[in-house]
Amino acid sequence: QVDLRESGGGLVQAGGSLRLACGSSRGIFSDYAMGWFRQDSGKREFVAAINWRGGNTIYADSVKGRFTISRDDTRVYLQMNDLKSEDTAVYFCAADYRPGILAPEPSFFGYWGQGTQVTVAA
Repeated sequence: QVDLRESGGGLVQAGGSLRLACGSSRGIFSDYAMGWFRQDSGKREFVAAINWRGGNTIYADSVKGRFTISRDDTRVYLQMNDLKSEDTAVYFCAADYRPGILAPEPSFFGYWGQGTQVTVAA
């Protein structure tokens, strides 16, 4: 079982930055793909994902050039710069054992955190 917990959400002015973090009480295992999704009523939207072993990354077009996903031995991070009001959402961390592959779909991930609220004031 992989229990995930997000941190770092909050209220920020448009143009500002936030850094989200996600970890597990059992650490982050190798060969686990990690992802960030967001939801602001309606369906859960893909934001970014990283392959644990190779460090390969994929991003939604809406965040390319502004958001950066990264990881260390115990956590995955989402650095969010130049935030816009449309980035307001609950952000979820996701994980699954997926050696060498990534996909921008919620169904790709079997483990989810509880979410952290990000609010961008115009």
